[in-house]
Amino acid sequence: MTDTGLSPQEFRQTLGRFASGVTIITAGHAGERRGMTASAFVSVSLQPPLILVSVDTRAHMHALLLQDDVTHFGVNVLSATQRHLSDHFAGRPGPEDQVSWFEHEGLPLIGGSVAQLVCRKDRVIEAGDHTLFLGFVEYSRYTDDDPLVYFRGQYHELG
Repeated sequence: MTDTGLSPQEFRQTLGRFASGVTIITAGHAGERRGMTASAFVSVSLQPPLILVSVDTRAHMHALLLQDDVTHFGVNVLSATQRHLSDHFAGRPGPEDQVSWFEHEGLPLIGGSVAQLVCRKDRVIEAGDHTLFLGFVEYSRYTDDDPLVYFRGQYHELG
């Protein structure tokens, strides 16, 4: 091990062994809806209800979430049938008209997701080449559908 730690490639390969759900982080500003695929999402606390998302500082969503007048963001846990949305919001080509947008009190969310969370920005923490956005969960809804799972750089389904 060196003073710089693992190489980015080794770190990515190692962490790829951790199966995770796939989420789309959503936010809106000046009538525009934005979304970003993220697997770096975690529950932080039950009391109070807090979650955390990690956003690359180079991402368009990063600049949006840093704006003072963007006070809320959404977390949409994708279903097994929504792989195309993960690809679309990760910047791979895909038709925008396949996004089932809906709004909850002005915040854009994605229909058909296994779960949606509406979060108020609680804290912003700089962490290397990412920023951690801690969100206080004000609203949630969910289904019993199967989630989309990401493992070793590929999508999977439960079962």
